[in-house]
Amino acid sequence: MHRALFTYKPVSIFLAFFFTFCGVLAQDRKIDTIALIKKDREKAINAIFKQDFETAILSLNEANQLALNSNNTLLKSDIRFHIAELHYYLQNFQKASEEINKSITLINSLDIEKDSELAKSFALKGLILVKTGDFQNSEKFLKDAYKIYIQQNDEAGQSQVILGLGLLELQKKNYNSAINYFDAAIPLLKKYEFTYQEAEAHLRKADAFLNIADGSQASNLRTAKTSLEKALSIIDTNSFSKLKADSYRVISYIALKENDFKKSERNLELYETESEALYKTYMDAVSKGVDLESNIGDLNEIIATQKDDLDKKKKSIKFTQMTTGLSIALIVILSLLTLSLYKNNNLRAKANDLLKDKNTELQLAKEKAEKASLAKAQFLSTITHELRTPLYAVTGLTHLLLEEDPKDHQREHLNSLKFSGEYLLSLINNILDLNKLEANKVELERTTFSLKKRINDVLIALRKTADDKNNKLHLEFDENIPNKLVGDPLKLSQILINLIGNSLKFTQNGDVTVRVQNLEQKTNKVLLHFEIEDNGVGISRKKQKSIFETFSQGSLQINRKFGGTGLGLSIVKNLLELMNSKINLESQLGKGSKFWFNLTLSVSEEYQEDENANKVAYEIDYEVLENKSVLVVEDNKINQMITKKILEKNHMKCMVADNGMDAIKLVKDNSFDIILMDIHMPGISGIEATQKIRDFNKQIPIIALTAVTVDENLDDFYRAGFNDIIPKPFKTEEFFEKIYRTIDNKKMPIENS
Repeated sequence: MHRALFTYKPVSIFLAFFFTFCGVLAQDRKIDTIALIKKDREKAINAIFKQDFETAILSLNEANQLALNSNNTLLKSDIRFHIAELHYYLQNFQKASEEINKSITLINSLDIEKDSELAKSFALKGLILVKTGDFQNSEKFLKDAYKIYIQQNDEAGQSQVILGLGLLELQKKNYNSAINYFDAAIPLLKKYEFTYQEAEAHLRKADAFLNIADGSQASNLRTAKTSLEKALSIIDTNSFSKLKADSYRVISYIALKENDFKKSERNLELYETESEALYKTYMDAVSKGVDLESNIGDLNEIIATQKDDLDKKKKSIKFTQMTTGLSIALIVILSLLTLSLYKNNNLRAKANDLLKDKNTELQLAKEKAEKASLAKAQFLSTITHELRTPLYAVTGLTHLLLEEDPKDHQREHLNSLKFSGEYLLSLINNILDLNKLEANKVELERTTFSLKKRINDVLIALRKTADDKNNKLHLEFDENIPNKLVGDPLKLSQILINLIGNSLKFTQNGDVTVRVQNLEQKTNKVLLHFEIEDNGVGISRKKQKSIFETFSQGSLQINRKFGGTGLGLSIVKNLLELMNSKINLESQLGKGSKFWFNLTLSVSEEYQEDENANKVAYEIDYEVLENKSVLVVEDNKINQMITKKILEKNHMKCMVADNGMDAIKLVKDNSFDIILMDIHMPGISGIEATQKIRDFNKQIPIIALTAVTVDENLDDFYRAGFNDIIPKPFKTEEFFEKIYRTIDNKKMPIENS
């Protein structure tokens, strides 16, 4: 029994290897055929790109003959697709339509996942239908392809469909829509190196701008010429003969608009000559294809007669191949087992070394990250002061000019400047404190404001941006919204400026609409719905997922074309989360984008509004401040002048010190009612100067008038000897309110323990 078992095992192993090897041989023959088909297909694709159509037809016919004897349905459908593509370029649209229908039928018969193949065929079918004038079905096939590419996050496929939709809109004479599609497609076509399609998009965009009726005709003509130049740069580099011929027609049309009739006529003749030559080339290639197809029947008969002879010869060498192959297979298996054991030991040793190296790298990376974080904090501290100081000059001078009874049109400009200064201050704060925003450390203000006025201020500030790109701004404001609301108007303005500015940046010759609706109102709360909608280039589905991340934009090409830091939408997201809201986005490439959010604000009651809105005016007794003596300690000459003028306009006496040491001497020699002390100065700082003054005078009020960012370290300022802090830039009313209260209340600093 033991002997029988011993004999059975080697025999069974031998038979297993034997039949396995038979399968391997058959599989090798299939692989050889498939390799030949793929080689012919690649040769045809390269020939199509070079516009060598006869070579393309020959290669595709060879591939098709090999595929007919293959059981690979997917490969058959792919060859049919490329035959259809070839005839599309040859403008033989009937044949192209027949072949693409065969390709789709073959794909639908497959049991495997076939969406990507269907999308490719649907897109080509849509392009063919554009050329045959069946616009309705063309749009259906293109949109079906686009849905599949969206689900698969296939940007390369999306770019082809977007170009197709642009060509469709151009044929339908919807020129603005066509331009939006071409603008959306061009960066993607360039990214994925679809050179022919990129050149075609630029050329058709020029066509659209030449035919567009609205907007500035001079501007449209300039844009058309720019697009033509970009197209010709690609066309001439790659010798795209069809597009070169079409370019003569566009040049002729441009010359006609510029009244250069000779140039127009000359290029029109070139267009007709080149078109006729191309038509002959196309017809020769199509004829070659027809001749080849007519020989298919004869070739099949020859193949059938030779097949029997081949089968007999194969049987005679089959046994020899099997035995030889079996021996080789056994040797290979034993060799592989030995090699596998050897490599396994080596891999373990290398893996251990690699883990040690990675741990060392991670430790170094951690140390670098900590250093970078410290450097960032130091940079933010420095840049805060450097940005706030000149901004104080802007806001201060604006206030002084508004006080000098300007003309009505000047007042409007100054109010816009004042509003922009306030917005810029808020923007600086949020950029520099982005980490605090994300950590929810930024606090919201609660002041009474008019929402409609606030939005109008935003639109006025952005009017020039809109005019520069020939855009129109629209406001749809629900009149049922209460006139006075309580919230943080500066941060709301920052959200709106970022969103509206973003829409204006990515829209040209279009519309940007701001909508505000009252969704629900209770006794003292109102739920508002904000929408910012444009009809610009739009955002791809893939990029919509990352567009609100810090420093993120649609793509590198978009960044180069439209500019920007990619920070605005991140700030919007963080600010809305701070306000217990959320930003939402709906967008489609070539159609435009819509951002929207809901926000709950408090309604200001009349008695609350009277009490808060004019609080400063009623509480400050400006007569008490008259003739009060003030020492301004400030090293910046412009800021000295601004602060001094603001004080003297309210009849206060003002003396200026350029640094801390001069301030100490002046306090010893003079009597002042209050000191306004800067922090960063040459020599000793404002904090050190205040500490030295407190050594001999503990009663005089000292206010820190500083561009330093003040957050959670207020007590440190009070311990240094300050009574209060006024951050620069400031609102003039708040400035005088703090001076008045400090003098009136004689609020003392915290005693140093």
